[in-house]
Amino acid sequence: MVAKMDKDKIEQAVEMILKAIGEDPKSLALAETPARVARTYEEIFSGIGRDAGKEIKITTGIEYDEIILIKDIPLYSICEHHLLPFYGKAHVGYISQGKRVTGLSKLARVVEILSRRLQVQERLTSEIADVIMEKLKPRGVIVIIEAEHLCMSMRGIQKPGTFTTTSAVRGIFKKNEKTRAEAIALIRSGSK
Repeated sequence: MVAKMDKDKIEQAVEMILKAIGEDPKSLALAETPARVARTYEEIFSGIGRDAGKEIKITTGIEYDEIILIKDIPLYSICEHHLLPFYGKAHVGYISQGKRVTGLSKLARVVEILSRRLQVQERLTSEIADVIMEKLKPRGVIVIIEAEHLCMSMRGIQKPGTFTTTSAVRGIFKKNEKTRAEAIALIRSGSK
């Protein structure tokens, strides 16, 4: 079930924030800001309440038992600690079980749905791996996310250009160091 946004409450909250920081929400420059933010939130939080696993459709006609990897999937999310964005790329790979493969775009959709909600990078990485393991039942899954967090770039320590890397490995990628190393080498090769 997809969560319905209460755009009126969002607009009221944004107006209160604008007043709290000393701005006039009725000024010509800011008059439309609360409505714009409400529409933006509806878009960037569109993953709330959605089941990312429903995106995975199994294609049983293809037999492939090597690594299938999608690199550099762009992602944008909002850190639940400061309500500031983090953005970067995800690398998602799996080794199918028999003839259980899925369309390549399905993996990118899983990343998109799970990132379009309040998140922390560590949980997002694990959730992507868990959804793929549960729905596709592959021999293994590897997910690596590299992201810049604006809560580190704009405030606090103020270190723009600093990236955080997280990984989640399941199945054969966890058990077999050689398989994991092969996937990581594929991710590093020609990465943008």
